[in-house]
Order: sequence, then structure tokens, then C-alpha cells
Amino acid sequence: MEKDPSVNVLGGELALCGSDPVTGFFRDGHCNTCMEDRGSHTVCATMTEEFLAYSKYVGNDLSTPRPEFGFEGLKPGDQWCLCAARFLQAHDEGCAPRVRLAATHERALDIVPIFVLEEHATDKPG
Repeated sequence: MEKDPSVNVLGGELALCGSDPVTGFFRDGHCNTCMEDRGSHTVCATMTEEFLAYSKYVGNDLSTPRPEFGFEGLKPGDQWCLCAARFLQAHDEGCAPRVRLAATHERALDIVPIFVLEEHATDKPG
């Protein structure tokens, strides 16, 4: 699997998203992606109780520990690389989490318009 270039939605170097727990398609702490990443795990988001409940409701339980996969479960405040389509869906439903643009991969823009990401950004430029 070859990683796409590590460029964020702002055009700069992709920043670390989360290392506790370690996130990313490659489990390298960054929202890197590649052709095999069908879910486009490219949006660096800060988990909230509301988003975790929403994600569980729509069939992706991110909060329940799954020790058989080495997954402790996410809690509010954790940084996680979300699937771009799930983030957009949560935005459309009014429960999208905050995002870090510097740690969100440019490939997220294939699915999520930049103005939507900026609306939820904790690190808006300028």
C-alpha cells in the first residue's frame, strides 16, 4: 500500500492527528490515505459525546472497547481520523465534531467541501 502525499486541506504538511489512541488508516497517528482506504479516513476530528452516540446509532460504534482488535474505545476529547462521508453525514444531521484542518488530509475535499470543514474547524486560517 502506497500512501498518498501527506498534504493537508490547507496545502501544507499533514500534522499529527492523534497518538493516544493511535489513529489513522495506517495507525501512524496521521490521517494518511491510499487507494485501499475505501472509507477515506481523512478528517481529523475531536470526539464528542454527541458524535459518538450518533456514530453508534448509524452503525459504527466507536466508543465500545474491542480488546480482540486492540481497540480501547473512543471517549470525548480523543482525536480520531474519521471517514469523510461519515463526517459529512454527521454535519448534515447537525452533530459533526470539531476538526483540525492542519491534520485533515487533502483527499477529504473529494467528499467534504472546504467550507463545511472550516465551519467545524478549531484551527481556521487567518
